[in-house]
Formats: sequence, structure tokens, C-alpha cells
Amino acid sequence: MNIEDALRQRKSVRAFHSRPVEPEKIKAILAAASHSPSGANMQPWLVAVVTGETKKRLQSKIENSFRNNDQKNADYKYYPTTWKNPYKRRRVHCGRQMYNALDIQRHNKQQRFDQWAANYRSFDAPVMMLFFLDATMEAGSFLDCGMFLQSIMLSALEHGLATCPQASLSEYPKIIKETLGYPQDSTLLCGMALGYEDTSATINSYRTPREEVESFTRFYS
Repeated sequence: MNIEDALRQRKSVRAFHSRPVEPEKIKAILAAASHSPSGANMQPWLVAVVTGETKKRLQSKIENSFRNNDQKNADYKYYPTTWKNPYKRRRVHCGRQMYNALDIQRHNKQQRFDQWAANYRSFDAPVMMLFFLDATMEAGSFLDCGMFLQSIMLSALEHGLATCPQASLSEYPKIIKETLGYPQDSTLLCGMALGYEDTSATINSYRTPREEVESFTRFYS
């Protein structure tokens, strides 16, 4: 698979087979992604690969907090406080595509709630990956980790695996850090679901649109 094909084929997958992911594949993906660029070669990313009983225990704690309406307390703000177009319009369209694919009507709040709760189980993927930064790192390391995350997702495709990057998994950092033994002053960036895609699942059937280059680029000569 060439790079352009991989970029176009990558998508966020929200239904996975229960088949375990071979540890050697995970290590190979992370080894490839470790070649991502970073400022002054700091390589600031810290990764937790969570599977098996530990994943079951952790996701149960996170999902219960969500269902109990416990206060979310992410280490940083991912989304804007005030939404404006075109970002608001794109966000609404993205959500509408997903719920339409699942035939979940707007008035069915329980079904929507249950579908959102699946975020905290990494959509039942066999692997939940979590990404941290040391407390000493600054905003520039967010850029480094973004490139690292993209490298993981592209490398996963090469190994026949699917992914879904998840900002939602950063919403309960205290639970995650306590369970996995990370310092409370570290930054929990996000998570990622990893596994073999269930291609028969309706939720994996849609693709979100992309803007034309001219809409977000200015050319100077």
C-alpha cells in the first residue's frame, strides 16, 4: 500500500471483531511510528497498550463514571468553548452521518446515550491504546504526538488493522492514571481503539467528506 492510498483509506472504525491483536503486530506498529518527527528529537509520547482483563476493568470504571454522570475533568480542552461555522456545521454533519447509519432517531436519547457509551469501551476493540505526556512537556509536544498518532494509524493499515482515535478517553484522566499507575500530573492526551474491523457492521459503512484543497489553502507566488 502506498502512502497516498493509506491516507485515503484510513477511517475511524467503531465496530471490531473480538479476535485478539498479535502482540508482535502492536510492537511493529509502534516501532514504525517511533520514526515520527518531534522537536529536538524529544520523542515525548508515552503509550499504554491495554488489553485483556485490565482493559475490561478499566473500561468498566470509565463507562460507569459516564453513565453516572460523573464530572469530566480532562487535562486540556480538546474542543472550542464556542462553536462557529464551518466547524460547527462539520461537527453536526459528522454526528448525523453516524446516527443515520445506525438508524438512531434524534428523539431516541437512550439509544444515543448507549452508543456514546461505547466510546469508553473503545468500541469493544480488543486493544485500547492511551497516550500521555510527561508533566514537563509544553504545547509543542501535542504536535509531535499528533504526527505519532497518524503514523500509528497508517502503520496499522499495513498490518491489516483498523483504528479509531478517541478524544473521549481523555475525559476521565484520574481513573485511568490511578488504574495504570501514571503520575496524576502527567497529561492524558487521548486514546485509540485498535483491532480487526467488522466490515459487516453498519456503523463502519459511511465515510465523512473532506474539504477541497482550495477551501483551506492560500497559495502565494
